[in-house]
Amino acid sequence: MKIKAQLAMILNLDKCLGCHTCSIPCKNVWTNRKGAEYMWFNNVETKPGIGYPRKWENQTIHKGGWDLNGGKLSVKAGGRIRKFINIFHNPDLPTVDDYYEPWTYDYEKLISGPGKKHQPSIRPKSIITGDKMDIKWGPNWEDDLAGVCETGIDDPNFANLDHSIYLAFKNVFFFYLPRLCEHCLNPTCVASCPSGALYKREEDGIVLVDQERCRGWRYCVSGCPYKKVYFNWETGRSEKCIFCYPRIEAGIPTLCAQTCVGRIRYVGLIFYDAEKIQSAASSKKPSSLYRAHLDILLDPNDPEIANAAEKQGISQNFIDAARRSPIFKIAKTWELALPLHPEYRTLPMVWYIPPLSPIAEHIDPPDQTDTVDRLRIPITYLANLLTAGDKAPIRRVLKRLLSLRNYMRSINVEKSADKDILKNVGLTEEEAHEMYQMLAIAKYEERFVVPTCDSSDGMGQYHGQGSCGFP
Repeated sequence: MKIKAQLAMILNLDKCLGCHTCSIPCKNVWTNRKGAEYMWFNNVETKPGIGYPRKWENQTIHKGGWDLNGGKLSVKAGGRIRKFINIFHNPDLPTVDDYYEPWTYDYEKLISGPGKKHQPSIRPKSIITGDKMDIKWGPNWEDDLAGVCETGIDDPNFANLDHSIYLAFKNVFFFYLPRLCEHCLNPTCVASCPSGALYKREEDGIVLVDQERCRGWRYCVSGCPYKKVYFNWETGRSEKCIFCYPRIEAGIPTLCAQTCVGRIRYVGLIFYDAEKIQSAASSKKPSSLYRAHLDILLDPNDPEIANAAEKQGISQNFIDAARRSPIFKIAKTWELALPLHPEYRTLPMVWYIPPLSPIAEHIDPPDQTDTVDRLRIPITYLANLLTAGDKAPIRRVLKRLLSLRNYMRSINVEKSADKDILKNVGLTEEEAHEMYQMLAIAKYEERFVVPTCDSSDGMGQYHGQGSCGFP
């Protein structure tokens, strides 16, 4: 057993407001430079929809992630020979139009233009070419289902569903999906880079780009199935979310988590067994990948795990943080959080609590119909998004969330705790109150447990700062 530490994040989609407050500080701090105008390390999409960049989930087009061939993992975009053949033209790359062509306005004309009878107006112009342009796409073009009647048909999460039914006004549904780099345990971007510029940090698992080694081949862009690696057309280098590691090393959470209005994000440390990564990612059935991923996560409260971690060089500071972290508790103990598209076999470490939704029809259902089957957001859609089509984990999570809500209602409204509600979903009263505390009213120090960097190497980190990663 080889124990490694990984910084992870959980997002509660049941509380996301779609306000984009997480995206703005990330944009202002990390991608406000020339060549990075079209980059959004953190963006919030409305589902259903094809997202940003367009059709990023369609790996038939983009060929991101891993394939399982004869029980062995291989990069879906091909190995070294295919990369060498296409090294000067990568056919799997999304174009700038798939993201959007960034634009600006000549605001000076509003001030310095001559007097006119009518209010002056200005046309958008491309930041890349400087020419006037017609805006046809943007990073949140489908916000609140805008245009989804046209784009929704290409949403792959409608697999095994009749999209025409759920895109009709009577049955329409939507929820928000904030996205950032998944900092995967088995990242395809790292495996795809011919220059070896992408790497996973030893101490906390954050995936970074060494700007000095990057040669701009852009295979990391096509290799990432989540399309969270970008190419800076000004510097000729790849860039990506760095999980705000300068803040993390100081014990401060990421900007997107810090500024979240809905308090949907949880950031913390988790331990995993690195020796089981290959076997977990090589699970035969895509629907079994979630459970295999869950099995490699280790309990830091287990004395044997803690002792083994310490012997393998993990500092006591990290062990204590992993014990207090909300990640293991939400993801594995309560099994409320799920990974985004586990079928890509990258073992992502940004997980999501699926959203509840109103009951679609208030009629007396057949006796065998569960309440979760009557919710407006189809279980099949959520399963295609979060569990590679396996509906059982989705049902379990939604039932637990509904039971928790009904239990707390019985206490606060009816003034009599209904314990039977919890028994049906395998929860105790103690667990229910703990879940309520974490999901509803958790304080800052409960949601974010970020250890400061290990200072045992003395001046090593001081002399090494700025030597790699983001410039």
